[in-house]
Amino acid sequence: MLCSLLSMTGYAQRAFIVDSEEGTEVMTTSGDKVTGCQYNGVPLYGKVKFVNSFPDFKVKIVDAFPDLKVKYVDVFPDACGKWKIVDVFPDFTVQIVEHFPDFTIKIVESFPGMP
Repeated sequence: MLCSLLSMTGYAQRAFIVDSEEGTEVMTTSGDKVTGCQYNGVPLYGKVKFVNSFPDFKVKIVDAFPDLKVKYVDVFPDACGKWKIVDVFPDFTVQIVEHFPDFTIKIVESFPGMP
């Protein structure tokens, strides 16, 4: 009999398949970083604050093949990839990094969202 378990370790989502008869487990990592405009269950639109430490997400800005296309907006950040930059009460926080990002973004003027 096989059963699947899902656990969250840091920002990486891992699925464990456990064989209850033998008690062994095999670990697999989710292949897609951003699925359904969410990362670890957090929607990737809304009010965002850029921080230097302890972010919700670490992102790298790229020119090609992003995981998410982002458009900065002043009002109504209510669709996938629309981010409003705020200083207080963010929906999530982001740190810009060069190495080991959680996912990559491309800043666009039109058509934000999933590539």
